[in-house]
This record gives sequence, structure tokens and C-alpha cells, in this order.
Amino acid sequence: MTIKKILVVDDSPTERHVMKTLLTGSGYEVITAESGEEAIAKAKSELPDLVLMDIVMPGLNGYQATRTLSRDQVTRNIPIIVCTTKGQETDRIWGLRQGAHDYLVKPVNGQELLAKIAA
Repeated sequence: MTIKKILVVDDSPTERHVMKTLLTGSGYEVITAESGEEAIAKAKSELPDLVLMDIVMPGLNGYQATRTLSRDQVTRNIPIIVCTTKGQETDRIWGLRQGAHDYLVKPVNGQELLAKIAA
């Protein structure tokens, strides 16, 4: 599957900007959401090829949003990569159990992220 459109989910305007700059500079179309609720709505309406999901957000957190997207008939085939400050092994395992395909700890290395997207 070729990745063209990426949904970046993060409550931090700075993180969204950094990710968007990196990804658009690499030729990807980027849409953003600042909450779990908005991420679910945009994933259903925009059907991105990939979701980059933060965990720590007000309201619906990234674990809950990941679980919802991975179990929904419309969005279950969209891969999700968690990008978070939560770096414990138990956090990583929990993220993958919620349906994430990969797990990166912030600050995310841009080249590592682009390599994971390309893979």
C-alpha cells in the first residue's frame, strides 16, 4: 500500500507543525487533528493512508482513539503509528494491543519516522 495522505493527531500545535513540515517536505499530503475525537471524525471522512497518533491528549486519549479506529469497519485497515512521550515498555505494549502497528517515542527522529512510513 502506498502512503500518500497522513493524519497527524497531536494536541500540541508545535508538534503538529513539526510533523507537518517534515512530512509535506517529503511529498506527503498531511491533515491534522488535535484530539482523539477529531481524529476519529477525520479518519472516517478523509480516509488517510496512515495515522500518526499522540497518546496524551485531553478528552479521548490516543489509546482510546486507536482502539476505536482499529475496531471500526470503515477505518480498521488504516495503519496507526503511535508517536508519544510515553516511553515505558508497558506503554508500547498497551499501544500495540489497542491496534497500533508501530510505536515511536518523542522526540521522534525524522529519518526513522520516514523510514517506518516507507516500509
